[in-house]
Amino acid sequence: MAKIQMTTPLVEMDGDEMTRILWKWIKDILILPYVDLKTEYYDLGLVHRNETNDQVTIDSAEATKKYGVAVKCATITPNAARMPEYNLKEMWKSPNGTIRAILDGTVFRTPILVKGITPYIPTWTKPITIARHAYGDVYKNTEIQVKNGGKAELVYTDKDGNETRELIHTFDGDGIIQGLHNVDKSIEGFARACLNYGLDLKQDVWFATKDTISKKYDHRFKDIFQEIYDNEYKEKYEALGIEYFYTLIDDAVARVIRSNGGYIWACKNYDGDVMSDMVSTAYGSLAMMTSVLVSPDGIYEYEAAHGTVQRHYYKHLKGEVTSTNSVATIFAWSGALRKRGELDNIPELSAFADKLEKATIQTIEEGVMTGDLYMISTLENKKKVNSEEFLVEINKRLEKM
Repeated sequence: MAKIQMTTPLVEMDGDEMTRILWKWIKDILILPYVDLKTEYYDLGLVHRNETNDQVTIDSAEATKKYGVAVKCATITPNAARMPEYNLKEMWKSPNGTIRAILDGTVFRTPILVKGITPYIPTWTKPITIARHAYGDVYKNTEIQVKNGGKAELVYTDKDGNETRELIHTFDGDGIIQGLHNVDKSIEGFARACLNYGLDLKQDVWFATKDTISKKYDHRFKDIFQEIYDNEYKEKYEALGIEYFYTLIDDAVARVIRSNGGYIWACKNYDGDVMSDMVSTAYGSLAMMTSVLVSPDGIYEYEAAHGTVQRHYYKHLKGEVTSTNSVATIFAWSGALRKRGELDNIPELSAFADKLEKATIQTIEEGVMTGDLYMISTLENKKKVNSEEFLVEINKRLEKM
């Protein structure tokens, strides 16, 4: 059969460790036989990031702005242990954080539901989408370690040189200080992205912070969301029979646990980081979750929500066979190909992406799966396969489609 032709390249961001191995296998086994793949390639593996002083990460984000759609492999955010392992010049920042700051988008993460994997919260019969603000807060923080006491102040100098000061704390001894910031423009983009996504999915949108404690910072988020909803979305939501509402983050957690799912839960940057892991694990596996960064001006970056699977990579280096779940990475590719097909008016490409996802789910629901799913699947006739065999099994079903 003739391969599906692309007109505009995807931005391809390669990554690290076991997910880098899976990345190549997914392309070779599931994509290249069917698609005349066009990508602008960026190696975001830690070795190359170190060689380029992390310039490659910035370049990949700028290319995403140019082409509109990117697909990203999982990458290492180095800690102290990684410094000697990779002979790093410095402890480079999270590539995801850098890309999100440049694109200033919102990350939407949704669990992939399959038969045989029962959520740990049995009432969750529909997926919960976590919408995570992708700018600022603790990911753009400034920190100072305090020694031997002293006075700490928050100081703002306006464009005319006038200062506003607030006392943070008077230290008697050692301590730490952290400064956070955000900007109204980014919060407004976050609000519109979430509310637009609610319209697309025809689902309720919840937004939760802690404005009772953070009476200025978190309250600013709350006010912007409410103002944009009231002025731009209220009538559209009411016409669809869906709603937007605000609640405190602790109340939201209690509501989520008692719910049936089927809504979008909007969270600030750190809250979304934590809650997306909680939600995905409660649905079954971090490797069974889609993740897409959507910018206010319609740029999309698809990725896997999990890490680089370091433990499996070390086994792979020893020549041992692993059984690593590649579903989230497959869905990153399918999501990017589908969006590229939509934007370029190539229905065959979007249809291929749909079939790739369908073949992946069908493989698992027919009892063929990787070790992590094998442990939790309730299917009676199930079979554990290795990383590469899983992709081959998907391809058998994809060929038939």
